[in-house]
Amino acid sequence: MRREVQTKLPRRSFLHLAVGAAALPVVSRVARAQAYPKRPVRWIVGFAPGGGNDIVARLMGQWLSERTGQQFIIENRPGAGTNIATEAVVNAPPDGYTLLLVGLPNASNASLYEKLNFNFIRDIAPIAGIARGPQVMVVILPEFIAYAKANPGKVNMGSAGTGSVTHLAGELFKMMAGVNLVHVPFRGNGPALTAMLGGQVEVQFPSVASSLEYIRTGKLRGLAISGAMRSAVLPDLPTVGEFVPGYEITAWFGVGAPKGTPAEVIDKINSSDELFSPIRTIGRAD
Repeated sequence: MRREVQTKLPRRSFLHLAVGAAALPVVSRVARAQAYPKRPVRWIVGFAPGGGNDIVARLMGQWLSERTGQQFIIENRPGAGTNIATEAVVNAPPDGYTLLLVGLPNASNASLYEKLNFNFIRDIAPIAGIARGPQVMVVILPEFIAYAKANPGKVNMGSAGTGSVTHLAGELFKMMAGVNLVHVPFRGNGPALTAMLGGQVEVQFPSVASSLEYIRTGKLRGLAISGAMRSAVLPDLPTVGEFVPGYEITAWFGVGAPKGTPAEVIDKINSSDELFSPIRTIGRAD
């Protein structure tokens, strides 16, 4: 006959062990958050280098690298109005080491593209907002509206791609100003501005960050700011709304990660408000 041996555990010792066991997941999560990041982090941008999205990401990436001791590497994956970049992040491991620069196109693409291989709201975990700011209307032609009305379908409007802020800003302007412009999409603000400097397009609505030096050096003529207020860095430019009543559009930037990214990693990035404040200051344009 088998004898069963019972070991009695004092109640106080049992309670201590139970509390300790319950606390293990919390301790593990805290330790994991404190250790993040242990290796370089990829930050994917859905536009080519040289545009406002790329500039914000690189400024932010440099700042985060200095503060965390690990590299935040900017990876440009332009095309399909940020859908290529978004899909790459959706399919990445949810470990906090692949981030997405989020912007207005991510909110509008569901209505602009018939079929997407992901659901942005469902598949991307929001982390934090970074900055927002207006676009600037730049041209190489004087008296633009009058010229465009007199030449319908003959003025080319460059953009950073279908569904980008530059595209939406131009379409809103076309509708509200009553002009017919031909949309010419590029793979980012950088290539679009290069095309404009080369005379391939006549008007564009790039970010202030990407076009500021061209305006200051006289290579491009800034006509107006797309936001509700004038820009502190271009105070002499009126808003588009001053001559097209009701017009207003601003870009915004944020950070996202694949669904399933550990909450403690998201919380660590999100709660580090001091990491984002310099970019918010740079991005503030009114």
